[in-house]
Amino acid sequence: MELKGTNQEYGRPYNRRIVLETIRLQGPIARGEIAKRVGLTVQTVSTITRELEEQGFLLGAREVRKLRGYPPTTLTINPDGGYAIGVHLSPRWVDVALINLRGEIVRRFHRKLPRISPKTVLGVIADLVERVAKPQPGGRMLGVGLAMPGPFDVESMSFIGPTTLEGWRGVPIREHLAAMAGLPIFIESDHASAALGERLYGVGRKVRDFYYIYFGVGLGGRMVQDGAIVRGGYGNAGEIGHLPLVPDGEPCPCGNVGCLERYLSCEAMERRAADIGLDGWIAEAAPLLRRAIAVTENLFDPQTIVIGGIVPPDILSRLLAAAEPLLHSVAERAARELPRVMRSPSGEDAVLRGAASLAVSGALSPRFGLMFAGDDEPKLDLANARAKAESRG
Repeated sequence: MELKGTNQEYGRPYNRRIVLETIRLQGPIARGEIAKRVGLTVQTVSTITRELEEQGFLLGAREVRKLRGYPPTTLTINPDGGYAIGVHLSPRWVDVALINLRGEIVRRFHRKLPRISPKTVLGVIADLVERVAKPQPGGRMLGVGLAMPGPFDVESMSFIGPTTLEGWRGVPIREHLAAMAGLPIFIESDHASAALGERLYGVGRKVRDFYYIYFGVGLGGRMVQDGAIVRGGYGNAGEIGHLPLVPDGEPCPCGNVGCLERYLSCEAMERRAADIGLDGWIAEAAPLLRRAIAVTENLFDPQTIVIGGIVPPDILSRLLAAAEPLLHSVAERAARELPRVMRSPSGEDAVLRGAASLAVSGALSPRFGLMFAGDDEPKLDLANARAKAESRG
């Protein structure tokens, strides 16, 4: 990944996050190699990694000596150095998981949610957060990352229709959860969180530029470019579900007609299959998926498109097969090393892992966390502040 450090203001916590993510992606790795990859001096990397080791985020070990002299120390993530909680809130259910620094799910809870009041739902989430975190003695909790349907702050699309949290407009979600859980809260869309989870723990470990299509109750997507999640000017990039691809098509709650997710989403699959059968839905949806793939390739020129989410794997396989052959696009190159479309190896866990990663990054780099914490003012460096408090205590 092209993760690069910076010497700008607030650069130190940012550099710490970049160094930690490089170790998470490439470890075990020596300090000199980290410095080459992120564009910082070896001395700067050594200072950062020493702090991270002292705080328990990293583990160091010497390689087996092959020649004269001492071999370099290689660094890996300490999976028990900290924990974050990932929450995936959908219109129908909520998943809550405790996740360690290696991205492993330690424990999780699932709860179906009928359409009840937001206050009741947030109380359920707070209860599950407490349950998932409480049995972890001595575990350092870095925060809670919440993934929920987007887009955000769009009058005609946010909290409208069956693929969103309908009726939640104006609910201070972050404030309620922070008060109930007593932890920092970071919020992102479900498809952006899934793309982040895929970038850290799935295809993104080896692929630098890919487009992630999230096939959930609704439909969304996000470009990952040079290892970074493209957010757009207002955090809503990738809302491909609202591409109006069917002229004179079905009305969409957003006010347009023929939007893609009215035909290509789990909500659409269930609704249309009840009328025309599952085979009928696949026959209807496959040409639209084929068209969406070509549009995405021509707009973003990714190395590959990754499709994941909550759609059952066997149905996704049938849908992808029916979408062949793909349309012509800029992705047609004789020297391709990757298929044009790949199924996500991370499955639906990518959302939870990505959501939890928001909290990890926010704790290590407060300025990064501000993008997801709804605040414009610099915050205390949580990781260093807690480490200092523990040393005084």
